[in-house]
Parts: sequence; C-alpha cells; structure tokens
Amino acid sequence: MKHLSIDLETFSSVDIKKAGLYKYVQSPDFQILLFAFAFDDDPVQVIDLAQGEKIPQHVISALWDPNIIKHAYNASFEWYCLSKFFSISNPEAWLPQWQDTMLHGLYCGYTAGLAATGAALGLPEDKKKMSIGQALIRTFCVPCKPTKSNGYRTRTLPHHEPEKWKLFKQYNAQDVVTEREIERRLSAFPVPEQEQKLWRLDQQINNYGVMVDQDLIEGALYCSEKITDELINEAIKISGLDNPKSVQQLSQWLEEETGEEIPDLQKDTVKNLIKTTEDEKVKRMLEIRQELSKTSVKKYTAMKEAVCDDGRIRGLLQFYGANRTGRWAGRLVQVQNLPRNYLETLSHARDCVKNKKVDALKIVYGSIPDTLSQLIRTAFIPSPGYVLIDADFSAIEARVVAWLAGEQWRLDVFNTHGKIYEASASQMFGVPIEKIVKGNPEYALRQKGKVAELALGYQGSVGALIKMGALSMGLTEEELPEIVQRWRSSNKRIVDLWYAVENAALTVMRTGQPVGIKNLLFAREGDYNTGQDFLTITLPSGRKLFYVKPFIAQNDRGQDALYYHGINQTSKKWETVSTYGGKLVENITQAVARDCLAESLMRLTAAGYKIVFHVHDEVVLDVPEEKADLDKVCEIMGQPIPWAPGLPLKADGFITKFYKKD
Repeated sequence: MKHLSIDLETFSSVDIKKAGLYKYVQSPDFQILLFAFAFDDDPVQVIDLAQGEKIPQHVISALWDPNIIKHAYNASFEWYCLSKFFSISNPEAWLPQWQDTMLHGLYCGYTAGLAATGAALGLPEDKKKMSIGQALIRTFCVPCKPTKSNGYRTRTLPHHEPEKWKLFKQYNAQDVVTEREIERRLSAFPVPEQEQKLWRLDQQINNYGVMVDQDLIEGALYCSEKITDELINEAIKISGLDNPKSVQQLSQWLEEETGEEIPDLQKDTVKNLIKTTEDEKVKRMLEIRQELSKTSVKKYTAMKEAVCDDGRIRGLLQFYGANRTGRWAGRLVQVQNLPRNYLETLSHARDCVKNKKVDALKIVYGSIPDTLSQLIRTAFIPSPGYVLIDADFSAIEARVVAWLAGEQWRLDVFNTHGKIYEASASQMFGVPIEKIVKGNPEYALRQKGKVAELALGYQGSVGALIKMGALSMGLTEEELPEIVQRWRSSNKRIVDLWYAVENAALTVMRTGQPVGIKNLLFAREGDYNTGQDFLTITLPSGRKLFYVKPFIAQNDRGQDALYYHGINQTSKKWETVSTYGGKLVENITQAVARDCLAESLMRLTAAGYKIVFHVHDEVVLDVPEEKADLDKVCEIMGQPIPWAPGLPLKADGFITKFYKKD
C-alpha cells in the first residue's frame, strides 16, 4: 500500500479547546491555511492555500484513492477538516482510508501530543516538533485583538508577518516529518485491524453527537449567577470581607472568629467544621462556602461553548484516551465524571430551572447549587421524536476478575442471583446468604462485603478501604485488617492471580522468554533498528497492553519490582513508573472490560442503533420512540463473547427522556 502523510494548519474564530473540533470546523470563517504532505519517504511539500496555491490534482486523486492510506497525527482533525474543505456529503464513508499515528502511539503505551510523543520516543532534535509552533499558531490560527499598533485588524494574515509565515510553513512541514518518523518507529508493532475499526466507529459516534437541552443550560447559568450573587452578598454582610470566595481572606476571618488555626477549606474540612462550631456566624459562613463549592457551572458553560448550530455537541469521546488500558477518555464536557443525581423529581426540577424559577427551587429543593449539580446529566437529551436507552454492564470488573482468576463461587453468583455484596459477606463471615436481608441483624454485614468488594480486588489493603469510605460507612479502623484478611481468604484464586501475574512479568524480564497464564501471554518485544523495547500482555481479545522500556529494580521494600516508562498519574509527566501484581491485574481487568464494551458497541451499531456516547461500562443510545426496545439492547450486550468463553455478562438499563443515573 502507498502512504500519504498529511498535516494541516487552519484558522477559525471558534476556540477549539473549548468548543471542540466539530464546531471549530463548522464555523463560517474556518479556513485551511497550509497543507503539508508527503508520499511514502518522499520530501515533504507544503501547499500555501492561504496565498492562493492549489492542491495538485495528483494529490487530490490520491486523497480519494482507497489503495492509498492517509496518515496524520490525530487524524480525525485532518479527516474532518478536509471533508469540510471538499464538501464531502458523507465523510464517514472516507474513514476506512485513514490511519491515526496518535492512536498508534497510544496503543504502544506512549503519551498523546506530537511533541510529547516525539520526546518520549527519543526523536533527534531535527525530527521533533518545532517548539516555536505554539507561538506561530497563536499568530496565524486564531483571531487577534485589534490595537492601534496592528491597524485594528482582528486577524494576522501572511503578508502582515512574512518572516513568521515563512517559519510557519517550515513548522507545518516539520510536523509531517515528525509524524512519519513516529509511524516508522512503531511500524513493527501495528495497531490490530479490530482497533482500527473501533477508531472508525468512534469517529462516527463523535460525528453524530448528542442533543442538549439549551433552555436548561441557559436556565442553569441564570439561576447559578443569581444564587451566587445572593450568597456572596450575604457572606459580605456577615463577615465584611471584600471577597468571601477567597480562601486566604475566609481562612483569616475564620481564625480570628474562632481563635483556632484553619488548616484548609477543603470539602471534608468545611463539613467537619460545620459539625463542631457553635458560633452561628461562623457556621453560616461555612455553609455558604459549602454551597458555593457544591457545583460550579463549568460543565454548563462547557456545553454552551461546544454546542453546534443544530443543538448537538460532538466530539465528547477520545479513543484510547487511557493508554494503559485502552479505555475511552472524555473531552469537552467530560461525561466520565458527571455528578450523580438523587432527586426523585428530576422533571419538576428541570422545569423550574428552564423557567428560571429561583424562588421555587429554593422552597422545594433548598440548595440551588446542589440541584444544578444533579441536573447536569439531564442536559443531554434525545433527538426530537426519540428517547435515550441507557444500558450498562452489571458489575463488569468484578465479573472479569473472577473469570480471569477462575474464582468459581463468584462466577456462580454472577450466573444466578448476582448479589455479589451479600455473597461476599456470606463467604467472609460464614453466614448463610439468606440471612443477609433487610430487617435481619446480619444485614449489617452487607456493608462490609460492599466496601471489601469495591476496595480489595486489586491487592488493596486497609488504606484502600479507608480511601473507599469504609470509616464513613460506620466501620472502625480496628476492624479493617480483619476485613482484608477475610476477603483474601474467601478469594484465594484472585489473590493467586495477583502473584501469578507479577511473577509472569518478572520472569519474562529475567529470561526474555514468553510466559502464558490465565488466557494471558506476557512477552518481551522489541525492535533493535528503532530502539523500541516493551513488555507486552496479550489479552484474550488479541489486543496487547504495552509497557515501554521496562526494567527490574528494587522497590522501597527491597524487593525486585517491575518499572517502565509512562505517564505518572500524579505529576502527569512522562517518567519512570513502578507497578506490582495487583496493579497489573487492575490494568488487565479494566482492559478486558473495555474490550467487552467494544464488542457491544460494534454489535449495537451492526443492529442499527445510534450511540451518542458511552462511559466505561455504560452505553447511551438515541432511538426512535416507537422502536425503543430495552430488552433487545440488554440481550445484545449480554451475548457471549467468542474470546471469553464462560464470562457471565449481564446488562441492565432504562428508557428516558433525558440522561440520568437511574
């Protein structure tokens, strides 16, 4: 196959970071400025479209030739921009000709970003993205502020800055050089065709988008502004502070009022101070602080920024955004971390917000910030005449880890009643499951079973239980070690899996020989010519997890441990990361769960369903009201998967007029 590498530089008055690719390109003033390209290993050429140059006919022909693969870094950008440029009526039909080098890097365990990936791969300086690029983009790709010195223009054109424009063209060409070199270095480790198909499906889902309730968004922004003003004015009246939202000012005022040192104003600190203070002024100031921090309107603002002219938001998902597992990440509105909703009268609350009935909201719901927070999900709505079907896998990670480990009693639970919290408590404390029901004293054990299930599956201990909220559930710190011990004794095969996985990884590193366990294959893979070196784990689906530049070193306990290069989740920087058996099992379990979701996405699409977005184990579909068949959707998601024989999958869901957490 012949390859055509492409990189574009573009202009739009829409902020792509806030509004996303689709609204950016749909802007009436969107323009492609530079078109850099290269066939195979030919020299890179730059077409200056901004100054009247035309794309050569042989390049246009190549763009439509299905025998020529189009490459770009973050190829969805080039694909969608060129679809607009050439007025393609069905851009999705063009997708099979495209491959994304960013996906290739993410698949192989590298980070996102052309410059960051180049640096992580150790590209020489002349093949790295030019660092001056961001400044040039700010000059030519976004509107400029009109000033006297620039003649009050709102945009910088090539003739305004000819030397910078010359440099910009070099930068554009350099991006193709960098992208092509990344692709070359990773070519020995190709992205499987199944993942290429999923990438294409992801573009289709993002392109379809989801409708949002713009009346609700406008109402929420209005109510938030009004109540925020009221709360701040009340706080000023109580305290006399210039800015009661200031942590420094409020902390100082609280210390003066109470005579005690205030360590911080974090959520839990404020909550505890409210409980302990007897000073009514101090208590009210803390309550106001709590109210103001319950929700910000950032997500409503993000929706308003991103909504396209047809009322839909597009581009909410990032394929392979979590490259350790291959799970999707959220973009723009971040659907992965929307607040939960508990209100029983969501429809009434929505109507009050849409009609800007602030006083009614106060009377019925009390806290307006909390109410607005709970309504964020409900801003996502079906297309006219449609409903949303929301279906998710039941306890998918617990099912997958039990299947991987061969923990039969757990598989029996999932193949029958599915009450894993009760069953876990029954196993841990030797109490018949029939007794762990509401009304019986044994029902208190369910809470212990629940927190154990949530915290301990990936080698967590007492700290994991505390982090999962064990103490706030009424458990004491003294009883936590026993819960850990009882859970591990009840789940010996899962415990064995932690150590088997860790030993497999260390054995591969020591011997260089592959090791197979539990439907998984651990191997050391590399390419001497390009300097690539990975520990790989082949999953049951055939997909691989990649750990870049692995090595063994002693950990802080003086034991041999696996280290690799990746993104530190705390610092968000590319650096050396350590891991262990439980963490590897977590990666594998979440990756297998992700592959189960991927199977469902493909099957649902093949059955004619339109997916608007999905979150980890949950799928949201846009379905004509008369064709809304929840049982059929759940049946499709629960079908056996050929590469996972014996894995008990079950999906539940609901039909709704707006997105919510049931």
